[in-house]
Amino acid sequence: MDERIISSRLKNEEDQYETALRPEKLEDFIGQDNLKEKLSIYIRAARERGEPLDHVLLHGPPGLGKTTLANIIAREMGVNIRITSGPAIERPGDLAALLTNLAPKDILFIDEIHRLHRTVEEILYPAMEDFALDIIIGKGPGARSLRLDLAHFTLIGATTRAGLLSSPLRDRFGIIERLDFYSVQSLSKILERSAALLGVTIDRAGTEKIALASRGTPRIANRLLKRVRDYAQVRANNLVTSKVADEALQIMEIDALGLDKTDYLLLSTIIEKFDGGPVGLETIAASLNEEAGTIEEIYEPYLMKVGFLKRTPRGRVVTDKLYSHLNIHRDKYKQQSL
Repeated sequence: MDERIISSRLKNEEDQYETALRPEKLEDFIGQDNLKEKLSIYIRAARERGEPLDHVLLHGPPGLGKTTLANIIAREMGVNIRITSGPAIERPGDLAALLTNLAPKDILFIDEIHRLHRTVEEILYPAMEDFALDIIIGKGPGARSLRLDLAHFTLIGATTRAGLLSSPLRDRFGIIERLDFYSVQSLSKILERSAALLGVTIDRAGTEKIALASRGTPRIANRLLKRVRDYAQVRANNLVTSKVADEALQIMEIDALGLDKTDYLLLSTIIEKFDGGPVGLETIAASLNEEAGTIEEIYEPYLMKVGFLKRTPRGRVVTDKLYSHLNIHRDKYKQQSL
């Protein structure tokens, strides 16, 4: 499990802390402006028609606000939301219990929907399309099928790996939207709001310093703010400035772009062991003693965003931008390595 402070995954102890910082209205949700505009139109149209919202699939890297948006959609629609995750639904009966307890227009939110068991997923098809549940009663020759009608509900699925969803499931979503990494400006606004809620005194330069190191992810921004707050309380009279934020980040071993020693280990492995690439994902994973899925889902997206890593048909390749960032001349380095 990725335990780094700049991990975009939610840690168990952060549930209450993160929930307290989540916006409750679409107008208070900062960033993802194009997505917000589309959702506001879809929600208003559904409410005016008195219908449930179409099924929604939200995908993108972790920590960008998929769960937050699901809760906001429920509030904007004025309905209840039931929250679960793909791994938590182990048997078809688990899903049937959730679906049969939904009221008309209610929302069922399934996080990590790409991890649903195939037998569970197949029950979702008629539930999403026909609002019906097909149950097999009995076994063998005497088995019979029973169809139960369901309330017209909305399924919101969230996934970090949309490519792992089967086509039959993906095709049943009427609204499919991707959440992208946030700009420094949007993260700065998020940090200003969070600082006000937490009672943290921070200047604009301080928010920008933390925003730059937040890897385009609000969850990481809020986590760093919490740690910088601790540093400011002990060593800077509770005032977060650019200098104070920089000192706190140095103690946490995070650079100005939000990269930590794990990122540099991955990049240096490609440079030193594989001459900068191309090298296959499985080979990198074996060299780092890490799961390939974790590297692909957690580490690589941001490294690609900042332009330090590329995926090619032949494998992963570090870029000239990384060599410049490390102040290394690529050709000279290769000559020294020979």
